[in-house]
Amino acid sequence: MYLWLKFLHVLAVVMFLGNIVTGVFWHRHALRTRDPKLLAHAMDGVRRSDRLFTMPGVFLILGSGIWAAIQAGFPLLGTPWILWTIVLFAVSGITFGTRIAPIQKQLHAFAEAGTRRGAFDLAAYERLSKRWEFWGWVAIVTPVAGVALMVLKPAL
Repeated sequence: MYLWLKFLHVLAVVMFLGNIVTGVFWHRHALRTRDPKLLAHAMDGVRRSDRLFTMPGVFLILGSGIWAAIQAGFPLLGTPWILWTIVLFAVSGITFGTRIAPIQKQLHAFAEAGTRRGAFDLAAYERLSKRWEFWGWVAIVTPVAGVALMVLKPAL
C-alpha cells in the first residue's frame, strides 16, 4: 500500500508543479502578442487549469503524503524533512491564496476590459504581470524545495 501511495504522491506533485510552470509559459506566450483578447484567454486558461489540476493536486499531495507517512511509520511532525516540507507547502498555498489568485483575477479582468473598450494599457498590465510572476516564483520555489527535502531526506 505504501508504494502505491508514494506513486500517487509523486504523480500529484508532477501534476501540481507541471501545471504551475505551464501556466507561466502560456501567459508569457500570450504577453508577447500584446493582444488583450489573447491575454484574457490565456489568463482564463490559467485560472481554469488551477481549478482542474493545481487544486486537486494539492489535495492529492496532502492526502497521499500523509497517508503514506502514516503507513511507513513516520511521525509527521517528528520527521524534520516532512515537517519542513509541510511548512514550505503551506507557504506556497498561502502565497497562492493571498497574492497569486487575486492578481490572476485582476489580470483577467484588466485584459477583458481592454478587449471590450478597445484601449489597453499594456504598461499597466505588464507591471501587474511582474507582481504575479514574482509571487509565482515564491509559490513554486517553496514546493520545489519541499521536493528536494522529500527526495534527499536530509538530517535537519
